[in-house]
Amino acid sequence: MNKTLNEPILRLENIRKSFSGVQVLHGIDVTINSGEVLGILGENGAGKSTLLKVISGLHQATSGSVYLDQKQIHIKNPAVAKKYGIAMIPQEFNLVSTLNVFENVFLGQELKQGRFLDKNKMRERTQALLNQLETHLDPDALIETLSVAEKQMVEIAKALVHDVRILIMDEPTTVLTNQEVAVLFRLIDKLKAQGVTIVFISHKLKEVKLLCDRLMILRDGHLVSIEPVAGLNEQEMASKMVGRELNQIFPEHSQASTEIALQVEQLSINNLLHNIEFKVHRGEILGFAGLIGSGRTEMAEAIMGLRKKNSGKVKIFNQDVTIHAAKDAVKHGLAYLSEDRQGSGLIMNFNLPENISLISLKKYIKGFIQHKKTTESAARYSEQFAIKAPSLDSELQYLSGGNQQKVYLAKWMDTDPEILILDEPTRGVDINTKKDIYHFIHSLTEQGKAVIIISSEMEELIGLSHRILVIREGKIAGELVGKEIEEQKIMFLAAGVNDKTPRMEPIL
Repeated sequence: MNKTLNEPILRLENIRKSFSGVQVLHGIDVTINSGEVLGILGENGAGKSTLLKVISGLHQATSGSVYLDQKQIHIKNPAVAKKYGIAMIPQEFNLVSTLNVFENVFLGQELKQGRFLDKNKMRERTQALLNQLETHLDPDALIETLSVAEKQMVEIAKALVHDVRILIMDEPTTVLTNQEVAVLFRLIDKLKAQGVTIVFISHKLKEVKLLCDRLMILRDGHLVSIEPVAGLNEQEMASKMVGRELNQIFPEHSQASTEIALQVEQLSINNLLHNIEFKVHRGEILGFAGLIGSGRTEMAEAIMGLRKKNSGKVKIFNQDVTIHAAKDAVKHGLAYLSEDRQGSGLIMNFNLPENISLISLKKYIKGFIQHKKTTESAARYSEQFAIKAPSLDSELQYLSGGNQQKVYLAKWMDTDPEILILDEPTRGVDINTKKDIYHFIHSLTEQGKAVIIISSEMEELIGLSHRILVIREGKIAGELVGKEIEEQKIMFLAAGVNDKTPRMEPIL
């Protein structure tokens, strides 16, 4: 491992990349030093993830050169990148759900004893990495049983299983709690001290300001600037990223109705949820806060019929409804934006019309699928949500994470819902796209729709919600309304801390 700090380690020269004739990167030049944390900012579709995939061997540059230690190299695939000490933690998970944790960590780089796999040594190495990440994950746990946050920890362990010189992190904190983010940041500090170079993409400007040494800003595939983070505040970062000043990111609250849209009574799941009860009104945004594993997502899945409940009633507009599966929920006007858009929301090798009409396909069938109408709907949503794609026929895998999220939202809006449950609705999207999504959610409440938001981002919950319910260990720990809605009070309730305990400083 190179332990000489602040010397050039990686240089990109005139990197260009095109997909189907559409240029995504336009001559990127940058020199990255050993032992530094280089942040990369840009709107969704700016080319950030594409650039990182070129460095890590997932994509081949259309033209341009890559130099490591002053010598030109050709990174043909991720295996070659690993030989050069380059590892990447991707934004979207690349795990095999039917394998366990240690098998995923060593997938493609298994340890052997003679002709046989050395499973004990792989378990031991995996356990050591998990200890380093301060997580209680079992190396033998199946990936399909893990939460999204736990899968993220497996991806981080997978990247660190062998010594790395350059570690690329693409939105690594989007599904982590503040405590888990603090662990990751301590790990980054240790790696940096060892001379490891970190390339860090995040839409969370506080993280960038706190963690990064220099900041590289991309806009529409062009390099805008590279400069020290110390000289920039968050507002300046955002303005450079979008090329204009950003107005208020959160809209004013609409006036909620007294009419109850959704009522949940005594919802319980063995060992997960205990007598959850709440109401949400027309025109209201009800936020749900809580630590990872508190039961927020499981609650949403139970309401939607995606998870079996042991007891509980659901009323929609004061009528008892029976929901055994997602199709029942849709029939009753419910929509659910899952936190895992690739795992349970979108089909990556389908195009925009095919994805948007996934749930609502029935309304496009008259003897056969009316493809012209699905295309017209996709065009309308693309304009409404400002979806950036080479064409409507583009497969989802070629869109940025933020544009995939917009397609996911459009898919559910095409079902004409009255009640929306949004789980981490702005995961992996830039600040300008967040603003667009926030204002769209506000427009839904103005139409009288009811919205439930589950989010790990305190600022998001506080900025959007009329009320916030905090879940702790599967139970409602408390409710905050109006001026009571403060980050400190949310954390007290989420962690089971009373007001007499000394105040906790926010991690970020």
